[in-house]
Amino acid sequence: MTGSQGTSRAVARRTVVAAAGGAGLAAALTACGGSDSPAASAGDAPAGGGTAGGSTGGTGGAATGGGGAGGQVIARTADIPEGGGKVVGNVVVTQPKAGEFKAFSSKCTHAGCAVKDVADGVINCPCHGSKFDAADGSVKAGPATMPLAAAPITVEGDSIRLA
Repeated sequence: MTGSQGTSRAVARRTVVAAAGGAGLAAALTACGGSDSPAASAGDAPAGGGTAGGSTGGTGGAATGGGGAGGQVIARTADIPEGGGKVVGNVVVTQPKAGEFKAFSSKCTHAGCAVKDVADGVINCPCHGSKFDAADGSVKAGPATMPLAAAPITVEGDSIRLA
């Protein structure tokens, strides 16, 4: 196989994986019902788009897109503190490391409660005390046993959008 064929297949695989992750999040959000958190207003951030996947910079499966506009703007990068995050509607956006942004379903996998906040690299659920890692959504403390579903986001400039 030539180098260009390998690159095309790698890009196609990332596209399929990203699409499958988005479909899984949509199914999880549909199954859990509506949000208990307020949604972001349309004026929260300027338009943008371009980076596909759950992060920018750092590690993770981010792939650079073609600069087309993504979905709804949900936050500005300045709104998401390093080591913390923000619950925005049905997602929680985090910044585990400087310049690296991730997003997950805001619904706890234990009983479907909306997570409340993010502090010191941990996403906290107020209902039964479950804690999730802000970098990958994995369970840090139960009773939840399943990680938070990743949500695909794009980041360009200071805009964070649902992909």
